[in-house]
Amino acid sequence: MARSAIQFQKGLSLPEFQRLYGTEEQCEAALEKARWPDGFRCPRCNGHEYGLVYGRLKRYQCRNCSHQATITAGTIMQATKLPLITWFLAFYLIGQAKTGISSLELSRHLGVNYDTAWLLYNKILRAMADREDCRN
Repeated sequence: MARSAIQFQKGLSLPEFQRLYGTEEQCEAALEKARWPDGFRCPRCNGHEYGLVYGRLKRYQCRNCSHQATITAGTIMQATKLPLITWFLAFYLIGQAKTGISSLELSRHLGVNYDTAWLLYNKILRAMADREDCRN
């Protein structure tokens, strides 16, 4: 019997995930690169010159219109109090689970309470479904 190409596709191992996204700074850099591949662009005026305001997450302040934006603004992570590494690990665990993962199991892996894991799980699945709808 032939092997299923889908079932045996190469995934990202946990050690590789930790190497790539093991710190908050690595997660922030990856999200910044995905969000603005050609550098920051102001969502209001499309300006590219900015200053940084530091806090838990860097705020990019446009030098043209003074609008402030973070890398999570406008995403499912907007206004989150969770570290980015928790989000990235949730993305990884949900994406790697071939037969799905329960919110309870996700809460145990992430070290968050069940309600938080349920919210993360549902936000991620909704975003995945919305993306599939956009492709069709």
